[in-house]
Formats: sequence, structure tokens, C-alpha cells
Amino acid sequence: MRFDVVTLFPDMFALVRDQGVTGRAHGQGIWSLHTWNPRDFTHDVHRTVDDRPYGGGPGMVMMAAPLEAAVGAAQAARTQQSLAAAPVILLSPTGRRYDQQAAGELAAGSGAIFICGRYEGVDQRFIERCVTLELSLGDFVLSGGELAALAMVDAAVRLLPGVLNDGASALQDSFNPALDGLLDSPHYTRPEVYEGVAVPAPLLSGHHAHIARWRREQSLTLTAQRRPDLIVQARAAGRLTQADERFLATLANTPRD
Repeated sequence: MRFDVVTLFPDMFALVRDQGVTGRAHGQGIWSLHTWNPRDFTHDVHRTVDDRPYGGGPGMVMMAAPLEAAVGAAQAARTQQSLAAAPVILLSPTGRRYDQQAAGELAAGSGAIFICGRYEGVDQRFIERCVTLELSLGDFVLSGGELAALAMVDAAVRLLPGVLNDGASALQDSFNPALDGLLDSPHYTRPEVYEGVAVPAPLLSGHHAHIARWRREQSLTLTAQRRPDLIVQARAAGRLTQADERFLATLANTPRD
């Protein structure tokens, strides 16, 4: 797994390359990260990567040529490693919403080239010539694509085999297919009583079936309260059992068919 990032701020990516579980996995060679600064692909003394927009308006627009040259260099480097050409992903508020499914799709491939835009945007001709896919973290605007790319890389890398100490941990993540796309249940650890609040009795019972049912019901409750759209999606996909539906019927404001 190799990720390449075209960015004006390559030092930001030390966060996923050197820190935490992703940093440990990078050191073990499970995945690799390479950054490409478009300023290195300019030909003027000022290393210009942006210019005023045609038609007027505020801000500046990133120029197509330095970005395309950086992508070409990244693809060539992948070829030297006998890797297939990677999809080119532009971080953009107009893109598809990134979610757990998209993270899984990234993790199942050989990597990607992320384009981290800045300023008012990127020359549309670069997008049409080079970009495979546009992705967004949500309905808000960041100063640049770096923070979004960091989040997307982290979400994908942690799904790779051997990255997490316990591979089953990812199966308990919210939105994971193992949870039928629902939110995760609450978690507790020592001490058994903290500030007068005890760990819920089912978790102390040692009865695996009771624990599993408690966690499922907590997951259903939390999802119904905070993300009822996920209940609707799980129901439409046939992922809710009769026991789930009976429990949901006891909750107020549970979405119905």
C-alpha cells in the first residue's frame, strides 16, 4: 500500500507517517507515504503555483502545470516499484462524501495519489485531465486539502492487516459492516465504579450472549437517537433482526418504514 500526496505543506504528513498506529505500521513497511511539492515542478524564480482567476474575483487559483507534473512524477515512482497507476483523488467540497465504505475501498487497493488544493481552488483543466475521483469530509470548507487527506489516509491504513494490535478492533468501529453500519456501543474499563457510577451489570455477568445483546441494544439506541438515517439504511438492507425491531419498537422516535 502506497499513498502519494501532492501538497504545498509536506511536513504536515509526518503526523500519520511517524505517530501512533499508522506510524508504527509505516515503520514496519505495511504501507508507505510519499509527498510531492508542486513548487518543485515550477520553472520560474518565484516557484509560482497559483495565479489570479480568469473572470475576476477574490483569491488565487492553483495552476494546472505544476500539479500535473507532480502527479506524473508520483505515477512514475509507482511504476518503478512495479505498482499499477494509482487513482488521483482531489480533496474538494464538491466531492463524494468520504465514509467507512470509502475507507474500505481505499484499503482494498494499492494506494492513491491525493491532491491537496489551496486558495480558491484548482484549475478545472487539471481536474478534467488528471483527477479520477473527488472526495469530501463533509459540508464545510477547510483552508486546504491536507487535513482531509490526513483523515482519509488514517481511516484507510488502520483497516490494513497487521496495523492494529488486535485485528478485531476495527470490526467494532462505528459504521463497520460487522455492526450492520450502526454506531458502536459505549465502552467501559477499570475501575468498576467511577465517581459513583458503576459499569453496567450485563458487562460484568460473564454471559457472552447477554453481553452481545446489551451491546446490540445500546448500539440500536444510540443510532436511533443520533443517526436515525442509519437505522433506515440497515432496515432497507435487511440487516435488522426481528429482535432488533422489537427493541426499536420500545424506543421513542424510532424511524419507521
